[in-house]
Parts: sequence; structure tokens; C-alpha cells
Amino acid sequence: MEIIDDQKLTLEVDGQEKEFDVLFTFTSEDTGKAYIGYTDNSTTKDGRKNVYYSSYDPLFGPEKLEKVTSPSEVEMIRDVLQEIDRSARDV
Repeated sequence: MEIIDDQKLTLEVDGQEKEFDVLFTFTSEDTGKAYIGYTDNSTTKDGRKNVYYSSYDPLFGPEKLEKVTSPSEVEMIRDVLQEIDRSARDV
């Protein structure tokens, strides 16, 4: 897993370009896919930062993101997010 600092991702959302901060990327040996986590720095009602994630083909890079729909992939990404959260608290 690679935690990214100061990398931006621009996506089209509802017909408008929106900039996101890239939080992490990783490739799963199990699925053969690459994953990216990113945020627009908005927060939920309880004050937690909104984090979005997608998969992409590592040959083409994150320019073409795909929605993660597999429950096992979602669980794997949640595990990665929890690991990042634990690491951040230990610092």
C-alpha cells in the first residue's frame, strides 16, 4: 500500500470537474486490480472525512476509475482504511 501526499485527482462529477486529494493506492494480488482512495475533504454529520474509493486497471492508471461493487473487495478496502486509521493514531 502506498499512502500518497499532495497528489490530486480531477474527476467529472455531475457534469463538473471536481478536484480530490489522493489518500492511498494499492494493488491486490487476489484480484489483480489496483485501488485508489480519495477525498474531497467534506465531512459527515459526525465530523469524519468522506473517503471514496475505486478500482482501476494498473496498465491505464487512475484516469478511468471503476466502481467497486464486490462485497469482498469493499471489505478488503475497509480493512485498508482501518489500517490507515490505526497507523495515523499511533503517530
